[in-house]
Amino acid sequence: MKEVRLKELVDTLDLEIVHKASDYDDVIIESRDINRPGLQLFGYMDRYPYERIQLIGQVEHDYYLTLDSQTCYERFRGLLSYDIPAMFFSRGLEIRQDILDLAKHYDKSFIRSELPTTDLITRINTTLELLLADEITIHGVLVEIFGSGVLLLGDSSVGKSETALDLIIRGHRLVADDVVVIKRMVTGLLGTSPENIRHFMEIRGLGILDIGRLYGLGSVKTEEYIDLVIELKTWDDEEEYERLGLEEEHYEILGALIPKFVIPVKTGRNIAMIIEVATRNHRQRTLGYNAALELNKRLFRHEK
Repeated sequence: MKEVRLKELVDTLDLEIVHKASDYDDVIIESRDINRPGLQLFGYMDRYPYERIQLIGQVEHDYYLTLDSQTCYERFRGLLSYDIPAMFFSRGLEIRQDILDLAKHYDKSFIRSELPTTDLITRINTTLELLLADEITIHGVLVEIFGSGVLLLGDSSVGKSETALDLIIRGHRLVADDVVVIKRMVTGLLGTSPENIRHFMEIRGLGILDIGRLYGLGSVKTEEYIDLVIELKTWDDEEEYERLGLEEEHYEILGALIPKFVIPVKTGRNIAMIIEVATRNHRQRTLGYNAALELNKRLFRHEK
């Protein structure tokens, strides 16, 4: 299980620290879940998920303002007496002094944001998912083709970067060259590039190219979900390559299986065009149409 420090989350979202606990720099967040302690403010403390971030929104704020001072104080004392990571407040809500005194007494961090509650929850969830996601680094090239993320793999010098450059010239977008950082999100495998080399490409004989400067911002993208893997292999006359496409191969990344095509590279073959066709063909398969199966059905009907 990966861990995220509270400080990292707060710094990433650029939030206001109303009160900083003595252990602020060391507090670990292990759960993506957030608790809005409405039931706890009502007085029901059974199964209180104290290990989560606690968030006070407009509804919770309006409710505790209806309580008399002593009851409100006791309810917050119940919340803060547990080992919570921190308490967040949305909408720039004002925090009563007696509640702030409880934060100091129990040494708990109070964090505030001007964002509406729903927006703040969304940003926290998204950031925590990114920070807590399993991650791997792969040697390859990631490009966006017709809206799909295509990961190009293959041995060094097989022509991955040159093929990607050809695809960019044809109107597609570069996400990462040489080093692809992949995170497993709930919604799929998200690929990006290390920031220090983002959108730079190495082409043997030319050197380093800044793709965004050469072809415009429309030729690059910061991140993309990986939908398809293309493995480039140097042509071998002794090897049997797939000719019908009846069998679908997969490539495993972080436990997820991604459809894969193996494309042999040979002088005279337009690899960029073939990858474009492979991407279109993959999209058709995801929609339930397989050209090889359709041809097989036609041949079978003809034989009858």
